[in-house]
Amino acid sequence: MDWEPRAQGLAERVSHPGSRWRPVVAALPRHAFVPRWWEPPGGYGARRPRDLSAGWELRDGPLDEEAWLDAAYSDVSLVTRVGTLHADHATSADRPAGLPTSSSTMPGLIVQLARYLYLDAGHDVLDVGTGSGYGCALLATRLGEEHVTSVDVDEYLTSAAAVRLASVGLHPQVLTADATGPLPEGAAAGYDRILATVAVRPVPASWLAALRPGGRLVTTLSGTMMILTADKTEDGGAAGRVEWERAGFMRTRTGPGYPRSLIETGAGGFWGDGDEVSQGRYPMGTATAAGDIWSMLSVLAPGSEHAFTQQDGVRTVLLVHPDGSWARASGLPGELPVVQQKGPRRLWDLLDKIRDDLLRIGELPVYGASARVRPDGAIELTRGRWQATIDA
Repeated sequence: MDWEPRAQGLAERVSHPGSRWRPVVAALPRHAFVPRWWEPPGGYGARRPRDLSAGWELRDGPLDEEAWLDAAYSDVSLVTRVGTLHADHATSADRPAGLPTSSSTMPGLIVQLARYLYLDAGHDVLDVGTGSGYGCALLATRLGEEHVTSVDVDEYLTSAAAVRLASVGLHPQVLTADATGPLPEGAAAGYDRILATVAVRPVPASWLAALRPGGRLVTTLSGTMMILTADKTEDGGAAGRVEWERAGFMRTRTGPGYPRSLIETGAGGFWGDGDEVSQGRYPMGTATAAGDIWSMLSVLAPGSEHAFTQQDGVRTVLLVHPDGSWARASGLPGELPVVQQKGPRRLWDLLDKIRDDLLRIGELPVYGASARVRPDGAIELTRGRWQATIDA
């Protein structure tokens, strides 16, 4: 299989000519880490919100090598696990529905985050979220396999990744562990850098304990598009900021799949009548399509969930919070929606206030904010007079 020109082309798309990541990306056969994957309803190029209840479709690389190479050397994340079903164990008749639970992250995003690590020769790195093993392979190729440890909660993912890493001549330490809790023996010895390709909230205290003095961590925060970079401080916490760039990852899980969401369970009666009915101030859209708006809402109302449906041209957006609050807005695209709300919070009013701030100021304070990570993992954000704490 003539994969080298494809890998070279990928390297040129995700790195600049002088980048030390360019030869690393060019040297690795990404297709070897993703022989099978799931394609979402509407395909990876779909621009509209996807109805994941329609089911994902299996793609088997060896059955169509040209399509395999096209997918593997595109700068897209390839989903390898939906719910509890990994593509390696699926049949062509399977059509799993729901959220992805593992993937091979888009190469450009790995390179983007890795730049924030400020890597140097001899650095020991903890890679959180092994997934397909491709991200681990990039780090091990750049630093040497003896300097990389990778962890994932799923035993099949770690075992398959180790085999595929070995197939390209790499043997970093790959361990099965719930990285939100204590790190396993062999992964808690101390690291100069921690890179997470899963999202957390707050930062696990075990990560901070495993960072060496002056060590640096790079992660994203669950429910947001926020990239957190922070350097360890003498008190056992870390200090840094939320970067201006955006990225989102699957959140960490502690079991084979994610617990059912509030929207999936139907808790709260959000299809019923609200105790307040009004007209929204902004034309109907998907409400949370702008990552900045959703990130801010997630900081101010942590645990919020959202869903989008469309029927006969009418769009409906749901916002649901664990405290029992919900908002439901419906209307035609481009028109002001009818909004129903119930519970102790007025979620739609909060959403509109965030939109007001974005239009008035031109940006939201979550990006570029200074961040102090306490030793327990809670994150204190400040930007000017704005303050917020992320602890759950």
